[in-house]
Amino acid sequence: MVSVRRIGLVVHGGRPAARDVAERVRAWAGRRDVAVIDVDVWTDPGSGSTAEAFATMGAGIDDATGALDLVVTVGGDGTFLRGVRVAARHDAPVLGVDLGRVGFLTEVRPEEVERALDACVDGTAPVEPRLTLRMRASRPLSIPPEIEGLLRYGRGPALPPPVPRPGDPDDVGYGVPVDEVAVNDVVFEKLARDRQASLGVYLDAKLFASYSADALIVASSTGSTAYSFAAGGPVVSPRLDALVFTPVAPHMVFDRSLLLAADETVGVRVLERSGRVAVSVDGQLRGVLEPGDWVAVHAGATRARLVRLRPTDFYGRLRARFGLADAAAATADGTPPADYRPSDDVPMPDDIAQLFRDL
Repeated sequence: MVSVRRIGLVVHGGRPAARDVAERVRAWAGRRDVAVIDVDVWTDPGSGSTAEAFATMGAGIDDATGALDLVVTVGGDGTFLRGVRVAARHDAPVLGVDLGRVGFLTEVRPEEVERALDACVDGTAPVEPRLTLRMRASRPLSIPPEIEGLLRYGRGPALPPPVPRPGDPDDVGYGVPVDEVAVNDVVFEKLARDRQASLGVYLDAKLFASYSADALIVASSTGSTAYSFAAGGPVVSPRLDALVFTPVAPHMVFDRSLLLAADETVGVRVLERSGRVAVSVDGQLRGVLEPGDWVAVHAGATRARLVRLRPTDFYGRLRARFGLADAAAATADGTPPADYRPSDDVPMPDDIAQLFRDL
């Protein structure tokens, strides 16, 4: 049995189906005498500027006062990623109800929500630990007030050129920790439409190469199927602890992804005459870097904990979500079975027994 006394509820309010499922979560909690805390992680610009809206993104995370035992998200993967940021502050597992279009992270169907909540309380729900990403930077991340002009015009004539900031190791030491948790990726992206971002990339504090590119992505194994994959990066099993570095449209011969160990770091420094560079965490703008600024991405000390109803068939989901089709030339020569293993009546050899755990 698991003590679930307080649930943080993160809902994609723009979807009527999500609101309906949220009411079912509240009804279940009422029958169990469990408190439900609605957590608002969505931007509400109101009458303020875009810069103010970006600066307050995620402020609702701290609105859930008191410890949370479980976070439930109702929506798609974007809603789930916001919920993980809530859960990280409480070291709580996350249950994602899938109402999205891709659903690599959320797996519980709306009709299964009560059964999934019961399994959380009973302690029978599988929990998948996933590597997270954290950052240190030469200065705290910030978003300048002229963000509207940067996003619209880049380095247009109305904007002054950026002034390089001190970023040498002797000036800033090891930098400052950034209070952000990424499940999918950290992305460094050009702001000016008419020029590339010029970035020095350091692997374990050693210069690997200087890139001129639209963007650089540092993804976790979980995030390998997101932006990194769209940019040509590899698919990595979410059970593998690794960092995936993928450049986007680099102006250089070497344009390949790198697969790094989880105890290695990826440092990115904005070169002296580069334009400004946006830093996004799981798709949300979190800061703008000036020339001389640097950010180092590394594996987090804590993991995201994803609640499941059943063992995950990651590769089956990959095949289904990406609509993978068999080669016509291969299917003309035969049809392979959907599963390739003996029946349960055949004893499992000792030397491969560990390969089929939980299957």
